[in-house]
Amino acid sequence: MKTSSLWMIATVCLMASASAAQARSAYDGSWDLVFMTQRGTCDPSYNFTVNISDGIVTHPNLVKFRGYVAKSGSVRASVTVHEKFASGTGRLTGTSGGGRWSGHTGGERCSGYWTAQRN
Repeated sequence: MKTSSLWMIATVCLMASASAAQARSAYDGSWDLVFMTQRGTCDPSYNFTVNISDGIVTHPNLVKFRGYVAKSGSVRASVTVHEKFASGTGRLTGTSGGGRWSGHTGGERCSGYWTAQRN
């Protein structure tokens, strides 16, 4: 009886650790982002670093930042800082990525592209 209980506990532990390992994203880690403005009166470029953990994109100083990376590498994110708002989509590969963004600052609309490099 004790032996079968130990095997059941060991199996459950292995299944739990396998699930936790699967939750990790291939894109987890630190990424440097560059946003370039092509249209509008926003700043010409923005640079900052984000962290990806389990597919969730975060920035330590931006409270209103939401982002997600799917297993396929597809990215969706948005950020609000005071009167500025931007959202974007794109794709990450193993070490780089890019996409498009659009947003506004005050009443002015802006758009452009972004690039990413894994740190």
